[in-house]
Amino acid sequence: MAQEFKLKDLTSLSLSPGSKQEVEVDGVEGGKILLVNIGGNIQAIGAKCTHYGAPLAKGVLTSDGRIKCPWHGACFSTSKGDVEEAPGLDALPVFKVTERDGAVYVTGDGATIKSSRRRPNLSCISGVSSEHKVVIVGGGSSALGAIEGLRENGFGGAITVISNEGYLPIDRPKLSKALMTDLSKLQWRDKSWFESGRVQWLDGEATTIDFSARSVSTKSGQNISYTKLILATGGTARTLPLSGFRVLGNIFTLRNVHDVKAIVEAIGEKGKNIVIIGASFIGMEVANATCKDNTVTVVDMSKVPLERVLGEKVGAGIQKSAESKGIKFHLGAGIDKAEPSTSNPSRVGAVVLQDGTKIEADLVILGVGVAPATEFLRENSVLRLEKDGSIQTDDNFQVSGLKDVYAVGDIATHPYSGPGGEGKLVRIEHWNVAQNSGRHVANHIVNPSTKQTHNIPIFWSALGAQMRYCGNISNGWDDVVVDGDPAEAKFVAYYTKGETVVAVASMGRDPLMSQSSELMRLDKMPSKTHLQGGTDLMAIAV
Repeated sequence: MAQEFKLKDLTSLSLSPGSKQEVEVDGVEGGKILLVNIGGNIQAIGAKCTHYGAPLAKGVLTSDGRIKCPWHGACFSTSKGDVEEAPGLDALPVFKVTERDGAVYVTGDGATIKSSRRRPNLSCISGVSSEHKVVIVGGGSSALGAIEGLRENGFGGAITVISNEGYLPIDRPKLSKALMTDLSKLQWRDKSWFESGRVQWLDGEATTIDFSARSVSTKSGQNISYTKLILATGGTARTLPLSGFRVLGNIFTLRNVHDVKAIVEAIGEKGKNIVIIGASFIGMEVANATCKDNTVTVVDMSKVPLERVLGEKVGAGIQKSAESKGIKFHLGAGIDKAEPSTSNPSRVGAVVLQDGTKIEADLVILGVGVAPATEFLRENSVLRLEKDGSIQTDDNFQVSGLKDVYAVGDIATHPYSGPGGEGKLVRIEHWNVAQNSGRHVANHIVNPSTKQTHNIPIFWSALGAQMRYCGNISNGWDDVVVDGDPAEAKFVAYYTKGETVVAVASMGRDPLMSQSSELMRLDKMPSKTHLQGGTDLMAIAV
């Protein structure tokens, strides 16, 4: 029940335009709100990001009324509290703020002030004919973004999700970063939440789609009709077509909860020899998550870890940091085969490199990338897949040549208009991007005539310390400007193509990534020459 609460140690609303201030709330234990001044209008909103609870007072406030989390780039409207960008799923609460008799008060519910979040009210649905039916194939981040976006925008039709993962949408980054398997901690929403929004969740596998008849068939024999179709099947972890890798046990990919449960069981207590093939983000995250109690060796063809994305200088620093934790590397190394264990011939015992080096292995984890999960569409006579198995879309994620069909997340190849993008087609495998693309499609379904804005891609990675990244290098980069020391996990790297900054990576420099993404969005990012001259990004108004 709403009531009035006094703000501690605040006698007047004297914030200058563009500034923000976190204030404790009297009468609410642990309760805090954030005051922001947008163009002379002071508002009171929740003080913590609804993703992982980052203090928004340390985030980025923009002149067009956005507050961006300093950690992972979640963004909210300061006027309504609504989610503007993933990974925030719950909105921020907004409170009435008044000033009188030498004190400042906010009006709201104490529990909401303390939680600093406002859950979407999926039961308040109106505005669209119930004859409309959206079917979503896939149950990951993009599906959840689409569901929330549809209901928040007033879509009143039926929503059906077909998912073969065996659980509701999860916080997938926690799988590789923390080897988490507890669904009660991984699932973003419970079954009752989806039921409250009249979302039908079908555990099953889509096998064929009849685009002419507008229906999806499942392995169990169901046929589900649609008026709008969202393809959100995500990625399938790649394997190695080499001797031993497809027949020996204890060789794992890492894509879902079932994979992680198997890996955790194989590791057991501790003391295992773990070989990780692929110095990718997945591979390096798993290496960092398991190295404390095990012997971990990473094998890759590259010169340094993450060379393709981060470059040699930054990759070398991350390698040095990883080696200080005991992680071993075989780089520039090709794989020959996997050999069986002498004690258990059905399980892996060693990985043999092309130069003859043999690495003992109690288990092997493959981090060699993912492929679009579109095999069930390979023989479809209407839909043409790209060479990599992805689906080409326009900038609203509508599938080329098909009406009322969208593709989002890992399977979508779409135009990119961020810095250096020039509208060229890209495919981006980020959890954040997937959720944002789902929301984008939801907005387009409900308001097709409204021009949709695109966000700058963001991801983060647990590499001993937290790395933040924004932008995209799919269309290439030719230089990197590094400030700080990657080996000490305190740096920022600007990836440039000519004078244009196309991506930014950082560690220990929050909220620099969030500031950079907003500068990119507003086309205010300084040039390479200006950065080399010492331009302070945090001093540039957004």
